[in-house]
Amino acid sequence: MKKKILGLLVAGVLTASTLTGCGTEAERVSYNLSQQADNFNVVRQLTVINCIEGDVLFQMTGKMSITADTADNQLEIIVEDGGTYVKHFVGLSDNVTYVVEDLNLGANVVSKYKYTLNFNPDMWIPVNVKTID
Repeated sequence: MKKKILGLLVAGVLTASTLTGCGTEAERVSYNLSQQADNFNVVRQLTVINCIEGDVLFQMTGKMSITADTADNQLEIIVEDGGTYVKHFVGLSDNVTYVVEDLNLGANVVSKYKYTLNFNPDMWIPVNVKTID
């Protein structure tokens, strides 16, 4: 009888610890969304912003996996492009931040294997070249 009670207690503790490890619904959804994005199943838009001026430096839209590398203070972005993959780096600083949006665009709105990268032309410093003979 004692062995049966002990067995039931052990089974109960194991079941409780297993259920506790599942976390909240929000944690499961967050994990699943991250997995979908990292598997290039979600169209995302990355916007990099100059916080001092409030200007958008550039935007990038496509199926991408984004990792924040805090040691190097940069974003590492892998983009799927027609079955091949391209890696981009975005340097971050104290006055540059970013926003990543998951876009719910239909398949007929955006190509499965296309991404865009838009720079804000007003953010580039104009250079005047003088030729000296």
